Amino acid sequence: MKNLLYGAIEAGGTKFICAVADAQGHTFASTRIATTSPQETLAACVDFFNSQQNDESVYAGIGIAAFGPLDLHRGSSTYGHILATPKPQWSHTDLVAPFGVFGCPVNIDTDVNAAALAEALHGAGRGCDVVVYITVGTGIGGGVSIKGQTLHGAMHPEMGHIGVRRHPQDRDFAGTCPFHGDCLEGLACGPAIVARYGVSLDELPDKHAAFEVVSHYLGQLAATVILLLSPERLIFGGGVMSNPRMLDYVRCKAAQQLNGYVVGVDGALLPALDAVIVSPGLGLQSGIAGALALAKDTAGK
Repeated sequence: MKNLLYGAIEAGGTKFICAVADAQGHTFASTRIATTSPQETLAACVDFFNSQQNDESVYAGIGIAAFGPLDLHRGSSTYGHILATPKPQWSHTDLVAPFGVFGCPVNIDTDVNAAALAEALHGAGRGCDVVVYITVGTGIGGGVSIKGQTLHGAMHPEMGHIGVRRHPQDRDFAGTCPFHGDCLEGLACGPAIVARYGVSLDELPDKHAAFEVVSHYLGQLAATVILLLSPERLIFGGGVMSNPRMLDYVRCKAAQQLNGYVVGVDGALLPALDAVIVSPGLGLQSGIAGALALAKDTAGK
């Protein structure tokens, strides 16, 4: 009997992380591939998976955690395709078909849905029924895991493109989103911060107005998610949130937005926001861990 392998891909706008694990879940090989053209990038991924396989092994499943938006409807003629995206060349790319050469099921989801799943299984959301993962970096995205299943509907959550109320000190900035201008992503993602202030948050002094402005928008997102989905854990990751001050700013702004509305019978906010709004338990590994979880969840797919 051949050894079973599981392939995992975290497909991002700047890099693809590929990993291979054995049946026991031990990751024994990984690589980083620059995101260039679809043809070049996906071919490099296939080559890597080929290099880890031999006559004694076979892939049992491959999981892809990708930037989107994505068509996740099985049976659709464009299942596994990226839809319209700002990433040059990548709109309408089929992410699944190239891996058909391995003769195993391929499971795909958004990178943030996969990260939410991984955090629910192994990280900060372990033991929780409803886990939401937000990434704030080059873009802003949100994923949801409910009792170990990621949320799909007409498509998948696209939290970065909700509308938000402007900060009084931020009336004149047009926003960077090519679709909506001043949606949440257009106002609070990494490139929007640089477009306003010339540098990233990490390069600004502690009391700079950028922290107040950006957290004003992210706090609105946090409050909205809490009211819509009632998560036990709302996890903020991504490059912008790597600044150690941002999480407390977001908690503060979310509390201001909620204004005491989510109140339990004992008169206290239940649970406290510092227990709900947290950092990833898996650190930078949430995405690839989620892709591996998708690979292992290919039975019957």
